[in-house]
Amino acid sequence: MNTVIIIPARYASTRYPGKPLAMLKGAFGKNMTLIERSWRAAKEVKGAQRVVVATDDERIKDEAERFGAEVIITSEQCKNGTERCAEAADKLGNEYDIVVNFQGDAPLTPPWFVDDLINALKEKPSFHVATPVLRCDVAMVNDLLEDRRNSMVGGTTAVFSKDFSALYFSKEVIPFMSEQRLKSNEGFVYHHVGVYAYRTKILSRYVSWGSSNLEISEGLEQLRFIENNKKILCVEVNAKGRKFWELNNPEDIGKIENFMLEMGLS
Repeated sequence: MNTVIIIPARYASTRYPGKPLAMLKGAFGKNMTLIERSWRAAKEVKGAQRVVVATDDERIKDEAERFGAEVIITSEQCKNGTERCAEAADKLGNEYDIVVNFQGDAPLTPPWFVDDLINALKEKPSFHVATPVLRCDVAMVNDLLEDRRNSMVGGTTAVFSKDFSALYFSKEVIPFMSEQRLKSNEGFVYHHVGVYAYRTKILSRYVSWGSSNLEISEGLEQLRFIENNKKILCVEVNAKGRKFWELNNPEDIGKIENFMLEMGLS
């Protein structure tokens, strides 16, 4: 099954304008833009044959081409990354079986997370979309809760059924879990890692449905699939000791840089 990774990137983010061009310093002092670090992370995925950046902004296009990325210009009318991936896939002739939406704000995404998604879609034909979930330790749950206490939109959490079909995604920390259960390791909160693998044919349908109520309320593009009765497979991934965090707010830069320093990522 041929696979393309598309990195959707826009300049006019509501919470963080110009985010793809934000600078991140690695463990050995080297500065790179967020979009370059995300592209380099995507290039490490073994199961993909091609990686492209999809943007509507000339500044991002220029930066991506500077470091050697292939760029596809997409419409300013795309409402989210999935719509941008759909347009980019169409411009590529829909020649790929699987399209991976690799978020441009998640440069710490390990390549095996994406390979696990690709393999999961191959093995489970009844699912249209696959996305990774990472079981949180107590420290990560507290980080998520701290963001909410400070009125910051932080990471997304997911709940799913016994067959790993997604039930819901939220920017709140769900399900509710007492501190006692978390500390005893009886509880479970799953951090949703913002990467998606889609069967190419579902993308045009996604655009035709238009924005859904829950999608608008939570600001989470994947909820459009659930509201239209399409199954999302949650794939539990193993971080293998890697730290993971997304760049949602300017305050996240320091956290991500500290994680790169701890892990020795240049």
